[in-house]
Amino acid sequence: MSFVYLATPFVAWFVTGVTKFLINSLKEKKLAFSLIGYGGMPSNHSAIVISMVSLIGFRDGIDNAAFGVAITLAYIVLLDARSLRKQIEKQAIAINKIADAKLRERIGHSVPEIVCGCIVGAIVGLAMSGW
Repeated sequence: MSFVYLATPFVAWFVTGVTKFLINSLKEKKLAFSLIGYGGMPSNHSAIVISMVSLIGFRDGIDNAAFGVAITLAYIVLLDARSLRKQIEKQAIAINKIADAKLRERIGHSVPEIVCGCIVGAIVGLAMSGW
């Protein structure tokens, strides 16, 4: 197995993390170290899984089992980012209001955040494929 299959998700994670940090820093007009974590633009989870989908698709084609597994995993992760994690985010906001708690509120992703993560992941997967 080529090292590229191991490196690609980490490259996608790094590129997305740096992009997210820069976007948050521009929005806040200061270095946004406090906003590092879950949620935000673009989605790290989306970028990571789509980088593997695109890498496998470009290197090995779409007519093999690995591509099918990658698509299935990506589908689950994208659904989770939009639905389950978004619901957890709403609950954290409500609990923080009621109980004066300090739960992390930025957990889920909006559709644009997921789409941008998918775009970043596809670009990273394509670049890493050497296509």
